[in-house]
This record gives sequence, C-alpha cells and structure tokens, in this order.
Amino acid sequence: MGTDEIGQRIADEVGLLVGRVAVAIDAGEEVEVTRRGTRITATLNGDAVAPFIGRHGHVIDAVQHLATRIAAKHAPGGDWVVTVDAGDYRTRRESILERIADEAAERALRTEQPVALDPMTASERRFVHERLRDRGDVGTHSEGDEPDRHLVVTRPVA
Repeated sequence: MGTDEIGQRIADEVGLLVGRVAVAIDAGEEVEVTRRGTRITATLNGDAVAPFIGRHGHVIDAVQHLATRIAAKHAPGGDWVVTVDAGDYRTRRESILERIADEAAERALRTEQPVALDPMTASERRFVHERLRDRGDVGTHSEGDEPDRHLVVTRPVA
C-alpha cells in the first residue's frame, strides 16, 4: 500500500472516529478532514462542540490519542501527524500556553528562582519547551509523574 493510500485510510478512519464520538455525546457531527503531506487534521465544527472538548480538554485529548493510535496502526514508522480540533480549541489553547510560558520565563528571570507550571499533557509540555527554547534566555525541564508531570522554567546559570 502506497503513502497516498495509507494517508487516505488514516484520514477516513480518523474522520469516522471523530464523527462517531461527536454523535455519541451529542456534540454535532460536521467533521472536516484535511491532509497536507503527512499531516492530517480532523476538525469538528458547529455550535455544540463543548462536550467534545470536555473539561480542561480531556475529551478532545483522549480522541487525539486514539487518532494517533490509528495512524500508528497504519504507518508504524510514525511519519504521520494527526491533529483533532473542535471550535478552534487548539489555536486558543496554544495562545494560552504562549502567554503562560512567557509569563513564567519573565518571572524566572525577574526572581532568579525556578517557576513550576501546572501539570500539562505531553504535547502541551513539548509546545512550551519549544517556545521557551526559541527564546534562549531561560531553560526548561519536566518533573513529576503522569498525570502530575509539569514543566519547570529556570534562569540559566551564568
């Protein structure tokens, strides 16, 4: 099976997954699936997507995990990146994480003390790590065990 067929199969199954979960929890059923290279995004649209997102994003993150497992089943090499979104949640969450990261960095620099952030998912921690690595004026590392694993932002030692 070629790359295009694998991508189409992943896209179809992820779209079906998102649609079924959305219908099951009465969060709508309008799913748009897009493919760009090896990136697949399934977006749930509508006015009633809040149950699909869930408290603190727990539902959408669980569906995201299942979608990633679908990709891994069809392409074990990990070449495919699958994102599940609803109501522009991912974009809004990234904006919040950027603000949290920048505020923690400023506080770490100002107080010269490590700043521990609240627990986050692995993908959110990765996003903050990369955001602050690009700044270059602070360091980050993760501490703790799931589900309480969190980032610590530090001022580099001179």
